[in-house]
This record gives sequence, C-alpha cells and structure tokens, in this order.
Amino acid sequence: MIGRRRLLWASLLALAAGRPAQAAPPALMLAEVYRQGIALDDYWVSEKYDGLRGYWDGKRLWTRGGEPVAAPAWFTAGLPATPMDGELWAGRGRFELATSTVRSRTPNDTAWREIKFMVFDLPAQPGDFTARLAVLRKLLPLTAAPWVLPVAQQRATTHAALKALMDKTVKMGGEGLMLHRGASMYRGERNTDLLKLKPYDDAEARVIGHVPGKGRHVGRLGALLVEMPTGQRFKLGGGFTDAQRDDPPAIGQQVTYRYNGTNASGLPRFARFLRVRGDTAP
Repeated sequence: MIGRRRLLWASLLALAAGRPAQAAPPALMLAEVYRQGIALDDYWVSEKYDGLRGYWDGKRLWTRGGEPVAAPAWFTAGLPATPMDGELWAGRGRFELATSTVRSRTPNDTAWREIKFMVFDLPAQPGDFTARLAVLRKLLPLTAAPWVLPVAQQRATTHAALKALMDKTVKMGGEGLMLHRGASMYRGERNTDLLKLKPYDDAEARVIGHVPGKGRHVGRLGALLVEMPTGQRFKLGGGFTDAQRDDPPAIGQQVTYRYNGTNASGLPRFARFLRVRGDTAP
C-alpha cells in the first residue's frame, strides 16, 4: 500500500510540475573505485566522460534515475532497437551544458546539436564485455546518427601506465578513466567489474535538510544535511559558491561530493560539494 501511495504522489507531483512521472530506474552497471593492486590483466580502459548517464532501451532514452529524456526526434530517429548504455556528453568541461540540455522538458534543438551519445556497453547483448565490445564496434558509429559513437577502449597494462594516462586525460580537461573487466557479464548493480579512476574520491548522497548559515552566510545555506546510501548522515558545508548557497539543492535531490578518504566510522573526510547529480529530480 505504501509503495502504491508513493507512486501515486510521485505521479501527481510530476503532473503538477508539468513533467512526465518518473519510471523505475533502469538496472545499470555501476562502478566501484579503482585501487592500486587490482590485477589489470583482463581490463579495458577508456576515458570517463563528464556528462549524464543515458540508457537507450531500444525505443526510448532514459536517465540513470529513470526519467525520460526529452531529446529531439531527430536525435533518436536513427538509433537501433538494441539497448545501449552510455553517456550524454557535451564535451570536456561542459557538464553544465549537458545537464541543462538533457534535463530540459522542452528540447532545445541548438543545444542538442552539441550533445553526443557516447556508448560503452550493450546491456542486452549476450557474452562477456570483450564479446559485447566487438559487437558494439560493428554497430557504431551510425551513418544516420553520427552523434552516437562507441567509446574508445584500449587494454590496460600496468598501474603506472594507467596513472600516466589518467594524468594526461585530466590535463586535457577529462574527468578520469573507466575500467571494464573483459570477462564480465552485464550486471545491473555496483561491482568491481566496472571501476573508475579519478584524481580524487567522490560519492553521492541524498539531501535531507538545509542547515542555516552563520557569519557572512547568515540568511542562506550554511551546509546540506545529507544521507549516504548506508544510511549514515553528515553535514556537507564546503565547496559551495555564493549562488549555490542562495539557491541550494532541493531536499530529495542527489548530490555528488568529493572527499579525502574516510574515518573509522565510514564518514568522508574533508567532504566538499561538487554538483547536483543531473539525472535526478527532488
């Protein structure tokens, strides 16, 4: 009964806001953090694109959070019936453009011309990742939709080479690297078959409250009270611009924060706000 009531309220609120009701999030493979010492023999490595996760189910495009993407008809017209997992990306250093474009309920044709769908996996394709990658390379790119591209993959070698590639990627404006284990099947869960390597740790938490500011921040946000997937809560007070303190993330939204390791209780050390996760709604 509670689940039905929540779904009904979500639908009513969505209609009131003038947007479609959110569907159940697609079961996507999520990454763990790469740590030195992991055997790299069977991993493929690619750039980590700083965009929004996009899932094409063969008929429609969805965000990771289960919201339909209001892309122009021409953007999806040439896509195959094959489900595809990838990143809706506007280029290095253009995350805000990608977010505003993909999240808009009314597609901006000019802005969508800047978006590419960088595909890195085929969730419904049988076989391990190496086999799926071979099929993906034959499927893409598409003449009818040149903005849909396969993510370039290369074999990982050593930790030192991986670190050098990450540094080079970050210097060029990239976010980091992703590693896919070649022998892995597609599993819609977080696991070590998919790893991310960035120059800092980051994680996500849900906003559950606003802490009023003090001193020069009186009258606006002092910190966000957030809840981790583990249920642990902490105050996230650093990393905000003045504009973000004046108009903070809404309660219920997912935010990404960066941090430097964890303490004995599992809470992040020196956590700083990074951004609102673009594929979720409050």
